[in-house]
Amino acid sequence: MSQEVKSKGVGGEVRELSVVLPAYNEEANIERVVRDVVAYLDSKSSDYEVLVTNDGSKDRTGEILERLGKEMLRVRPLHHPQNRGYGAALRTGFDAATKKYVFYMDGDGQFDIKELDLLLPLAGEDHIVTGYRITRQDPFMRRLNAKLFGGWLVRIMLNVYVTDLNCAFKLIPKKVLDSITLESTGALINAELYGRAVRRGFGIREVGVHHYPRTAGVQTGAHLSVIFRAFYDLFRLRQKILAEHQARSQNGNKDSNDSKGSKGS
Repeated sequence: MSQEVKSKGVGGEVRELSVVLPAYNEEANIERVVRDVVAYLDSKSSDYEVLVTNDGSKDRTGEILERLGKEMLRVRPLHHPQNRGYGAALRTGFDAATKKYVFYMDGDGQFDIKELDLLLPLAGEDHIVTGYRITRQDPFMRRLNAKLFGGWLVRIMLNVYVTDLNCAFKLIPKKVLDSITLESTGALINAELYGRAVRRGFGIREVGVHHYPRTAGVQTGAHLSVIFRAFYDLFRLRQKILAEHQARSQNGNKDSNDSKGSKGS
């Protein structure tokens, strides 16, 4: 009987799931977040794993994760010896993921894992499903940056149109991650993910989710140094993606011409 329930998977198209949680100095939040994720997934009787990247935290985040990993066998802590950045933390989790679908959200407790129920019915291997924050509970600087960066620049530079670029509530087919190579180590990671995926022919679907105020810990993404670096890196990313896309097109045309030539001979 238990095997029959387990075979139903997480929901809809999603039969198995890797959950990636990046965390930096989240000792006040990470245990609650991990326990909520495990309780939610256990209730689904699903085939899952929880990958938590401790990005060089200076507090007790790593210690807490090691304890949780021993207590809950499906929780796998991943540690960076030094802080490498938000994008690097996500990439470490993505690289370690073994399931057909990958879901990620931040380890700061500002999202409710149960709202994954809103994304699951939209899942499919040919597109990313992302949440957008219905009401964003962030400081003014973060909201202004989002409007300028995600709401304007990324649309112009990468031809990516999403309501909430950096919403950390995304369901991604592993097929997408296996088809692209992510390089960003910082705040540009979502723009790069979308920019590369769109040019590989993958789509994007969106659904509104709730965003809750941070109750503990300190946000790092609002620092001006992080914002300016993301703007600078976006211009570089655009050039790189366009160059790679052009190279693939030229190689495709060359292969097509070679095939026609061999048939003619």
